[in-house]
Amino acid sequence: MPLKEYGVLKGRPIARRLAVTSNAHYQVHLVDDNTDYRIAINVKSNLSPSELEYLIDENFEHPITSNLVNLPLGFKLLKSKPGGLAIDFIRGNLFDRTQMIPLPFNVPGPDNDLNEKIDKYIQRAMSDEDALIYAFGERWGPERNIKDKIFGFLPGNGIHDIHMNQGNAKKFGQDDGVWQDGALLIHFPSENRWIGIFLKFQSQCWHTDDKTGHCITATPEPGHPTQTPIEGEPDLVIRIIAALVNPVDADPGKETVTLLNTSPASIDLTGWAIADRLKNKHLLSGTLASGSTLVVQLPQTVQLGNKGGIITLLDNRGIKIHGVSYTEKQADREGWTIVF
Repeated sequence: MPLKEYGVLKGRPIARRLAVTSNAHYQVHLVDDNTDYRIAINVKSNLSPSELEYLIDENFEHPITSNLVNLPLGFKLLKSKPGGLAIDFIRGNLFDRTQMIPLPFNVPGPDNDLNEKIDKYIQRAMSDEDALIYAFGERWGPERNIKDKIFGFLPGNGIHDIHMNQGNAKKFGQDDGVWQDGALLIHFPSENRWIGIFLKFQSQCWHTDDKTGHCITATPEPGHPTQTPIEGEPDLVIRIIAALVNPVDADPGKETVTLLNTSPASIDLTGWAIADRLKNKHLLSGTLASGSTLVVQLPQTVQLGNKGGIITLLDNRGIKIHGVSYTEKQADREGWTIVF
C-alpha cells in the first residue's frame, strides 16, 4: 500500500544528531509555532548494498518552490498526484538522476560520508534564523504520553521515509506508490537559495508502474534495438534540449519542445509522447535520425504554463526517457526559447 500520511513538514531546525551504527538515521529537531517534530533521515540501507545514493543540489530550481513558500508552518497532508506539491523522483523532473552516487553514512575523515554531507546544510540552517526546512515523507504520531526517544520532547511526533518511496525491492514493495517520494528542501531567503537533498536505496529501481509504483522491466521493441533497456544503461537516448513555453501573443498553440537524438542510429518515434505538468500527452510519430533535432509543436491540450512547469519524454512503452523542469523566472521572457 502507498504511504498513509504522506505530506510535507515546514519548520525551523533547532537541534540535530548524527546517525550511529545502532540507529542509522540522521535526526533533526524541527519546530513550528506550537509543536515539536523529529525528522528521521535514513542514511544506511538494511539491504545490500548498504550505501544510499544521494544528490545534493546547492542551487535547486523547480516550480514547486514558489508554492512552498506560502505554506504555513507545520505539517500539510498531500495528495499523491501530479500538479500539486507531491514529489516524484521519476515523474517530477526534480534532478538529473544520473548525478546520484552511493556514499557510506559514516567513515573516517572530513566531509566524506552521508552524515557529514547532510550535517553541513542542517548546521548552516540552524545558524540562519530565517532558514526553513521542508521535509517530505510520512508522518508518525503524535504519540500520546510518549517522549521522543532522541530529543525528549512530548509527545513524540515527526516525519520519516525521507527518501524515494517507489521501486522498492519485493521485501518492501508494500510501501510503493507514485507521487509520494521523500526529500529535504532547505530555503535560505536572505540568499534567495534553495538546497535540495535527495536519497535513494540502491535496491530501488528507476522505472516504475504509473499506478502501483512497483518496479517494471522491459526489453527493446523488435526492430528498435537502439531504444534504451530499462536496466543496465542510462536513459537520455533522446533528450529534451529546449522549449518555447511563452510564445509571442501568449498563443498556447505555438509552444514547442525541441528533441535531440543522441544515439548512433535512427529511432522510430511512433507511439512516443511528450507530457506536461499534469501528464497530458501529445503523441509523436516519424523517425528521428542520429544526431538530428526535432521541433515538436504542441497542441492546446498539452500546455507549458508560464508559472513554471515540467516536460517529460516517454517512449512507446510509457517509460520516461528524459525530463526537464523550468521556473517562472525562466519562462518570463516572451518569445524566448529556454535551453536545458
